[in-house]
Amino acid sequence: MTTHVAPSRRDEPGERTQIIPQQRSGETHVMPAVRIPITTRATTMAQRHASWLPRMWPLVAWFVVVLAVTLFLSVKSTGPLGAVVTVLWTYPVIGTILGLAGAVVTRRRLRRDRLTAADDQIIRCRDRLVVVVPTIGRHDTYPALDRVVHSYITYLPECFPKLRVDVVIEEGCEAAEKIYKLGEISRYIRVVTVPRSYHTVNGTKFKSRANNYVHELRIAQHEDRDDVWVLHMDDDTGVGLDTAIALARLIEQQRGLGDEACHLAQGILTYPREHARNRLTWLADASRPIADVTIYSAFTGGGHPLAGVHGELLLVRASVEAEIGWDFGPEAIVEDAQFALVFSRRYPGRSAWFAGRCYGASPATVRDFFRQRERWAWGLIGLALDDRIPLRDRLYIGYSTFTWVISPLQHLGTILLVGWVLGSYDTVPITLLVLPIWALNMAYAIWLYTEGLRINVSVSRRAKYRWWEGIAVILLVPIFSLMEGVGAIRGLIRHLRGGQQQFVVIAKPI
Repeated sequence: MTTHVAPSRRDEPGERTQIIPQQRSGETHVMPAVRIPITTRATTMAQRHASWLPRMWPLVAWFVVVLAVTLFLSVKSTGPLGAVVTVLWTYPVIGTILGLAGAVVTRRRLRRDRLTAADDQIIRCRDRLVVVVPTIGRHDTYPALDRVVHSYITYLPECFPKLRVDVVIEEGCEAAEKIYKLGEISRYIRVVTVPRSYHTVNGTKFKSRANNYVHELRIAQHEDRDDVWVLHMDDDTGVGLDTAIALARLIEQQRGLGDEACHLAQGILTYPREHARNRLTWLADASRPIADVTIYSAFTGGGHPLAGVHGELLLVRASVEAEIGWDFGPEAIVEDAQFALVFSRRYPGRSAWFAGRCYGASPATVRDFFRQRERWAWGLIGLALDDRIPLRDRLYIGYSTFTWVISPLQHLGTILLVGWVLGSYDTVPITLLVLPIWALNMAYAIWLYTEGLRINVSVSRRAKYRWWEGIAVILLVPIFSLMEGVGAIRGLIRHLRGGQQQFVVIAKPI
């Protein structure tokens, strides 16, 4: 195995650091550097999150408004579109109900946890934390990698004296020289190079292959222990002091739970405004952090991550990851969701949700937005149809992916176009009893974007709305749903065409 590793010295808990850049010549030399001082802004961010709860009253308000409008526009008779829209606009209600249940559980969980400890209280964790950051190592992805690695060595040592950051690259990647120099700035960082000759037993490729390599490396170094935790992060997703506090609290809580202790946990993925190059894609990504508060909170927080997980802020006990691994075969391009399904089958009831946040960046262009969604849909469709996984384990992923793929058919623009062809725009359902369900689905969709925007604004440097953002995110919901649907359709087409799976990595310039 070819591994570029910094010397295995450990920082003492009280040691402070100054980052000293240096030239790399031949071997890696590590200056006696530890942590960068914590800024006032980082402390303020942790305090800001201490009082946050998902708001439910806007959802109720939107439900009342939408229901009133639909009742006003409805008539007793129905046209040729009636049966179609009755099915299409009612179908998503299962996801809506589960999401609402997750939001309610999140509110209760946060209130309960705050009775025992404040969200901004520093906790020193006794277990070792290993942060794994795979990167394709291109020049256009390096700026984000540099930003996030600095965040790890700045904030995580506050709560984790036993810390290591593994930056995982492919042998010969174009930004290798820059990444090796990045590995020289702190003893916390280790750059791991995956050799071109490395092959897994099942022929796994892409990010799963890199994850499996560093997973095997940990086993070889006897780090597959219960007191070692692996934090999986993407190369554009950083952390803050609040992240470190939430992680340390969760891990320390597991010590007293014995056989009931959790082995996997997921936090909240957010998008600060300053990390966005494109305002449209930033607003469109408002639905992502709220998914963690709703669906992921319901499933992962309930001990069964059957909705999958995302690869950022995914915490796994090293001994458990050693049993599962990442060798899912050459078709795996949504390895995080597949890992979650395998975990759910082997360790039912042993996953958790926590309120820590990580800080990512939205796609830099609309084209990248489509490419990103295309890959997700492509991989999830394959996972939902993978008969090697028991049907009950992939049932919800299949349902939610199907909902995503047919979303262009549910779009009002599509319905009106079909109505124009049929010569009737009458969308009255075959029974008015479904109108409250329609109103709930529509109110929930609007609430996802408005509440998600509230989260993203709260984690931004300027934690106040700009006058147009709240208005724009509501008016653009039909556009955003169409953008999501187009990405899903593209993924479906790629799946139907067959051929080699591709792991598309979009540019990450921030």
